[in-house]
Amino acid sequence: MNGKKLYVGGLPYSTSDRQLEELFAEHGTVESARIITDRMTGRSRGFGFVEMSSESEAEAAIEGLNGTQFGGRTLTVNEARERAPRPSGGGGGYGGGGGRNRW
Repeated sequence: MNGKKLYVGGLPYSTSDRQLEELFAEHGTVESARIITDRMTGRSRGFGFVEMSSESEAEAAIEGLNGTQFGGRTLTVNEARERAPRPSGGGGGYGGGGGRNRW
């Protein structure tokens, strides 16, 4: 993969994936654009990720959009970092007991 994934914060909550793609398309070829939504409500969380097709296009998008106004909010655009691994497990185990009722 030659492209570069960008983090985009400060998005208006009404922004769609399509609007995000159009915003970044001014700076190069957009491979993907996705707004992150809350799992429970399905509403935007105010940030998203855009994957540009090349390193130079990603840099152009950062230069051109970071700190600019979009929908009345100030955008934060930078290189996306890999998500830290989440610890697995946690839930599980059924505490002892169970068994038969003794009357």
